[in-house]
Formats: sequence, C-alpha cells, structure tokens
Amino acid sequence: MADTQATVFLKANKVAYTEHEYEYVEHGGTEVSAVSLGVPEHSVVKTLVMQDETAKPLVVLMHGDRKVSTKNLARQAGRKRIEPCKPDAAQRHSGYQVGGTSPFGMRKTLPVYVERSILELPKIYINGGRRGFLVGIAPQDISRTLNPQLVDVALEE
Repeated sequence: MADTQATVFLKANKVAYTEHEYEYVEHGGTEVSAVSLGVPEHSVVKTLVMQDETAKPLVVLMHGDRKVSTKNLARQAGRKRIEPCKPDAAQRHSGYQVGGTSPFGMRKTLPVYVERSILELPKIYINGGRRGFLVGIAPQDISRTLNPQLVDVALEE
C-alpha cells in the first residue's frame, strides 16, 4: 500500500501502527468504518478541522460516537467562538481531502485539541491520510507526536 503523508509522519516519529482499509461511504462517518472493522465506534477517532472567530484553524480529535461542544471548546481554548471549517478551507489547511483528514502529516502545523477520555482507550483507530483508510495506534502516541491540549468537550450523539 502506498504511503500517505500520515504514514510517512508516523514512521518518521517511530509510531507503531496497524493499517485498516474499509469501503468509504460519502457522509457515512465513523459508524461505517467502525462496523466494517468490527470495533466500537467510541474508539474510532474523528479529525475535525475547525476555526476560531479570526478564522485561525485548529484540529479537534473526538470519539466517533460523540459531538464537539464548540461553546465548551472555545471556552477551554481561550477563544471567543469556534465553528467547523468549510470543506475547501479544511482541505487547504490540512492538505487532506475531507473524509481522509489525518492529524498526522498535515500541510501546516495546527493547534490540536484532544478529548481527554480518548487517551484512556487501549487502542484507537484514526484516519491514515485518505478516505477508507484508518491506522490503529496507541493513544499515547497522539500526546507524544502532536503535543495536544487536553479538553473535555464531548456531547452525546
């Protein structure tokens, strides 16, 4: 399988990972990949590109079965407000096609916020840099390679 920017980054940072391909479904979300891989949706982590009130981009890593409280995120990140980026802006900031966005190997270094409880999971599945491709990693590797800020901003779906 050809390397992506994400797998190049993971190898360069000596992160052990497993590769998991699945049939990508437009707007299928993490439910499709979780069912396909036979893993809990809670351990599939979505990479969300958002922006603050000055249009500065940031990344939020969230459980697949949870939503982000943008109000709580703005408060914890010290911003006035935070909203999702439009797909073309997200792609411009990250260098990845929407649906294939990985927090690893992004075009620009963006601030990363990770839902604290993700780091308590034994293993997570996160986008590997293209649609239909996840990598399985130890969540501690997020802390080691991305230097994220921990937040508590999850809402039940």
